[in-house]
Amino acid sequence: MPAHIHILSPSGAIDPSYIDGAARRLREWGFEVSEALHARGQWGRFAATDDERLADLMQAMENPAVDMILCARGGYGLQRIIDRLPEVNKPIVGFSDITALHQLSGLCGQPSLHAVMCKHIATLPEDSAPLAGLRRALTGGDLHYTWPTHPLNRCGDACGPVVGGNLSVLYGLQATPYSLAHMSYQFPILLIEDVGERHYHIDRMMRNLRMSGVLAHLSGLIVGQFTDCDDDPTMPGGSVEQTIYEAVADYNYPVVFAAPIGHVDANMPLWLHSSSELHVTPDTVSIHIPSPLEL
Repeated sequence: MPAHIHILSPSGAIDPSYIDGAARRLREWGFEVSEALHARGQWGRFAATDDERLADLMQAMENPAVDMILCARGGYGLQRIIDRLPEVNKPIVGFSDITALHQLSGLCGQPSLHAVMCKHIATLPEDSAPLAGLRRALTGGDLHYTWPTHPLNRCGDACGPVVGGNLSVLYGLQATPYSLAHMSYQFPILLIEDVGERHYHIDRMMRNLRMSGVLAHLSGLIVGQFTDCDDDPTMPGGSVEQTIYEAVADYNYPVVFAAPIGHVDANMPLWLHSSSELHVTPDTVSIHIPSPLEL
């Protein structure tokens, strides 16, 4: 039997044509595809009311025929309902605002996939690297990437689950049951990315993670794309990357900058809450994540 992927919109409203295009491509890949009642809806900036979006999530979790959940898009909305969702019991696919669901997944011991959503599935070329990676991940293939080096990279090796996602969402979850501090992993590899944030906001969020002890208890840091986050020359160091580097300067774990992950077309999928190996040398970066799927 082909795996069954269920599309729902737990946050913002989406152009329905992207759902059509994504569903068509997933079916071409051999998946069974269904969608939630309110996947194409709109209620202000959201796809539906809080109760309706929560009901869609609950029904998907309770449906034994559903193998994986593809979030149609991010935007904003999950932090209005995440505390009412009791568990995540199957892989979630998405990024950005979906970071909140990824956090709940980790608390439930459920691997989830930080990856492109409906718009990119519908519009990227079939042979693009993100789609090839997504197809490999969804069909049980291991993920292995090699990335170019960066001047601010810090060399070393790290083993452990990757956690995190969107920095702003993670910051908004601090001091809640869904914060990074409540993950059961002793020394995870943290992934961060963001879009449209002011430089000093990024500094504030990184300092929060530092003061709360999150940055001190990592085995590695993967810094993805900070899209449309302009450097502020009045900030010490002058660049967003330098600001992040300074926040982790006192620690000795490996750090990777400019990873192809985040709000860009070249958004490569990564399994979260699953075993992984990160290797950073002066010449290259590599990460290997065996598939957690049992197909």
